[in-house]
Amino acid sequence: MPTAWRLVHKKYMHSAFSGQGARLAGGRWNAEGHAVVYTAGSLSLALLEIIVHLEFKEALKLYKAIPVDIPDSLLQSIDPAKLPDGWSASPPQPCTQFIGNCWMERLSTVALRVPSAIVPNESNYLLNPAHPEFSQIKVGEPIDLPVDPRVLERLA
Repeated sequence: MPTAWRLVHKKYMHSAFSGQGARLAGGRWNAEGHAVVYTAGSLSLALLEIIVHLEFKEALKLYKAIPVDIPDSLLQSIDPAKLPDGWSASPPQPCTQFIGNCWMERLSTVALRVPSAIVPNESNYLLNPAHPEFSQIKVGEPIDLPVDPRVLERLA
């Protein structure tokens, strides 16, 4: 059972697992209009995923980290070798959004393991809040985001 991590700005804690942020903005694995919850396979990867999108380094202090246990029976994986060339390009490509949208619409599993575009040998986990077994995901207690001050010093 993998433990994934979700970093959430304090003002969005009430809706941390609704998928509404991704529904409004879209993302690598979902087009606008599709609610999905993005999590990372480690706390450090979750931090990197936030840092690459962060405009103000001081905003990191406003985030909480939430552990999420995903039962193996609720998990499907994408084989990175089968992804098309350019899947990790920025901005996100329609090909990965199509993959994620199809997975969500099929409701085949609660979670989908996908490669990270930042560190392709590591995994992110998409969670489908519309899946009927979504409640089987075990969401832990939020903790303060432990960031070494040296990280903040090096961010522009």
